[in-house]
This record gives sequence, structure tokens and C-alpha cells, in this order.
Amino acid sequence: MIKAHSLTMARYHGWACDRLFASLDAVSDVDWRADHGLFFKSLHGTLNHLLLADLIWYGRFTGRPYAATSLADEVESDRSALQQRAREQAERWIELVEASDETVFASRLRYANMAGQACDTQWAGTLLHVFNHATHHRGQMSAVATRLGQPAPEMDLVYFLRLSGL
Repeated sequence: MIKAHSLTMARYHGWACDRLFASLDAVSDVDWRADHGLFFKSLHGTLNHLLLADLIWYGRFTGRPYAATSLADEVESDRSALQQRAREQAERWIELVEASDETVFASRLRYANMAGQACDTQWAGTLLHVFNHATHHRGQMSAVATRLGQPAPEMDLVYFLRLSGL
């Protein structure tokens, strides 16, 4: 059951990113890079952080750590490349969940955090954290998009479930 839920959340993650990106298409490059008071300042900085966090967590789940010195390290400076990499990473989560044996969802994820400290957390709970973290930042970006006059994307999970027939 948890694997099926995790797969739904992984698919939702990519779907919601696509919805958000469509609402941001008309945002000017100036507004894309402007400081909007977000924790990572701009739309670019926030999406970059979202991708970076995905890469870091994915590395922890796969046992191939992604090297970063801060949660604001720039992964991609180009807007289109950043969005493309975020889409690709969303697909990688789906592949990871599909390939994971059901028993791993009840196991523990052991990894070193960015400070080098050993961590030990629920595998499934930590995976769901990744998708929840992305929801948080997509919400921030959506608020900026609407402030800039763009339509608010419908990104609630229930819309994905309805559209997916789940």
C-alpha cells in the first residue's frame, strides 16, 4: 500500500511541476530573477533549490550522494535547462519507486546530512518528505506567479487524482 501511495506522490510531483511551469511561462526573465522575498529570493533561486534538494535526496536514496556545499548552490543558471532538469528529476523519482522492492518501504534510510552527521530515518516517510518539501516550494512560487498577474495553477493533489482517474 505504501509503495502505491509513494508512486502516486512521485507522479503527482512531476505533474504539479509541469502545471507550475506552465503558469510561469509568461513571467519575464527580469521577474524570474528578481528578489520576491522568498527564502531563496527569486523564482529561479527557489526552483534551483527545489531541484538541488531533489538531487541531494535522490543521491541519499540511491547511495550516490550529490555533492553540495549549501542548499542554495546553483545547479543550472539557464531557466529552460533548470526546468528541464527538474522535469527529468521528477521522472527519476517515479523510476526509483517503481524499481523499489516493497520491503524497502518499511526499512530505514541511513545517510550523512550536509554537515556530515549520520542520520537514520524511515525510508518511506523520508521519501514522502521529498514530495512534501516540493509542494511547499511550489506553493511559494505559485504565490509569486499570481502576484505577477499569472493564473494560479491548480496543483492540489485532489486535482491530480481526479485527472488520473485514481
